[in-house]
Amino acid sequence: MNRTEFILSTAAILFVAFAVGWFANWLVHRFTRVQQTDVADLDRMAQELHEAEEARDQAITYLQQRESELTNQLTQTEAELRAAMEGLRDARQEAEELRAQLAQARSGNA
Repeated sequence: MNRTEFILSTAAILFVAFAVGWFANWLVHRFTRVQQTDVADLDRMAQELHEAEEARDQAITYLQQRESELTNQLTQTEAELRAAMEGLRDARQEAEELRAQLAQARSGNA
């Protein structure tokens, strides 16, 4: 093999290697490229996710406020119940005292 044949065979091998590399690159980009519709779908899904997170945050805030209101209302109701029970106990005690006085007055008159 003389010098010219060696150069031509080396050039042919390098050209084939370049062609195979270019074709492989083209195949990879062909199968992995992102379509514009895919990007639009991703943008739409990102926007919907953001809106869902905002709605969740608003719901959590509303539930915390509602829980606070109900806790306050429960505390007030329990305080009113205690006051009513104390009043009822006092009224029962007073009624017992009045019954005892009435019974004493009847037995004293008889």
